[in-house]
Amino acid sequence: MDLQRTKAIAKKEFKHLFRDYRMLSILILFPVFLLIIFGYAINFDVKNIKIAVYDRDHSYLSREFISSLSSTENFTLAGYIFKDSDIKQVLDEKKAQCVIVIPDDFSENVYSNSPAKIQFLIDGVDGNTATIVQNYVNLAAINFNSKITADIFSAYGVKVNLPIELEPVFWFNPELSSTLFLLPGLIGMILVIVCVVSVSISLVREKERGTIEQINVSPTKSTELLLGKITPYIALALLNATMIIIAGYSLFDIEVKGNFFLLFFSSLIFLFSAASIGIFISVISESMQVAFSLATALSLLPSIILSGFIFPIESMPWIIQIFTNITPVKFFIEILRAIILRGVGLEAFWEQVIYMFLFAIIILTLSNLINIKKEKSA
Repeated sequence: MDLQRTKAIAKKEFKHLFRDYRMLSILILFPVFLLIIFGYAINFDVKNIKIAVYDRDHSYLSREFISSLSSTENFTLAGYIFKDSDIKQVLDEKKAQCVIVIPDDFSENVYSNSPAKIQFLIDGVDGNTATIVQNYVNLAAINFNSKITADIFSAYGVKVNLPIELEPVFWFNPELSSTLFLLPGLIGMILVIVCVVSVSISLVREKERGTIEQINVSPTKSTELLLGKITPYIALALLNATMIIIAGYSLFDIEVKGNFFLLFFSSLIFLFSAASIGIFISVISESMQVAFSLATALSLLPSIILSGFIFPIESMPWIIQIFTNITPVKFFIEILRAIILRGVGLEAFWEQVIYMFLFAIIILTLSNLINIKKEKSA
């Protein structure tokens, strides 16, 4: 392979890229725009849950329990219910996500040391939100129960000592922010879409303009052509990655806790593997329309469904877990979360780096073989 010819092709591609101002502006600004949209739109944090209360006890204790719920940011008191027939209407019309029914013997049972039950009627259409609401109300009930127990014993001059006291400490994401967890996945998804689409269109454009015939009759080898084509877009994607990280820090307070050189190195390997997918698509496609459709499908769908960006891979069936290896985004997201969130070194993710490198070599080799076969048959 002649590096001079590879350099010449890369230089030509750079010139084409800089001449198309509209395409260049889209490739530079669109990733940051996607980060802002997805960063604010995709959020699994459930707050301000609307609750309606059917208080049949009307006691000081029931009012204290309601106050303990509405005083937190998790719950918002949407109103009161005064008869049984209104419960279904409130849930049907989505005036509240949860209806709390306090029985008329609630305070009497508490003070007489009898079981006191409170019913929570939760809208279960969205299973994920319903589970979170259930956890919130369970925690609120446990906290209120502990407070009431302590108050009762204190009235009799008895001090309550819990034999076991839990002190949960959350590392890496103390506020349990879903944005902090999702942002590395967003970076990987955005970069793979931009890189795959831009690279796949570049070679197909040569075919549509007829300039590919001039390249084929030149001394340029297939490997030199492919590497020269992907070099400008990898450089542009690295610029995109830098802008995305700066935007993440400015807008979402995402700090890189790990080594910046490792982040750059792993990003370079990832972009190399993503560009190889674009090269493969451009080799098998004969028009820009087909290349764009394939690039969008093969980059967007796997990066959302099979990468662990939203859905945990560990929860998938074993055969699907094997199938997730078709996308390098899976490995890159693990690396990003390791570097950005946990601040660990290469020893924690060296396997993912090797997987991405091998993925790129395999796809590029396959693309090269297909391209050589097409050149011979032409």
